[in-house]
Amino acid sequence: MEDKILFEEKQYIGYNKWAIIWRTVLALFCFILYYWSENPKPVQVANAIELPPSPVGQDSGQLFFLMGIVLMVLSVILIFVLHLHTKIINNNLIIDGPWTSRKVKIDLNNIVDAKKVKYSRYLLNRPVYNLHFKNKIRFFTQGNYAVEITDKDGLKYRIGTQRADELTGLISQLISKKV
Repeated sequence: MEDKILFEEKQYIGYNKWAIIWRTVLALFCFILYYWSENPKPVQVANAIELPPSPVGQDSGQLFFLMGIVLMVLSVILIFVLHLHTKIINNNLIIDGPWTSRKVKIDLNNIVDAKKVKYSRYLLNRPVYNLHFKNKIRFFTQGNYAVEITDKDGLKYRIGTQRADELTGLISQLISKKV
């Protein structure tokens, strides 16, 4: 029997908003410290505020510049690192994760409900794989919406996706075909 892929989505760790902001802030901090070490004289910003001279030496400033460059290069590399690979093959939802994670296979014959939900009320969410939290198993890399599926035992899976409408429709169609 030939395996037919009905749905496939790949999500990369470098596109997660939380991680992008975190790495950018760290890199900016490194570049500011580099600039401050290259211009160590006190700076008067306003009449009441005076920034002190740089607390780091010139060699330390070059190290901060190098760290900022490394952080920016790391951000570019992470765009190509796969975090979550979601597939539907032969009435099974397969979620494949990072290198050391196990493959999660959910039999859609045991699913009773599928709906599109907002992944979280927060704007920034950390990427997770197979996180058991608040009676849900979560998978997330990027996006604002998720598909929440419930099995016969009441266990809920929340799968973050960029194509929530398509995945919800396909899962609903597959679970309605079973008798």
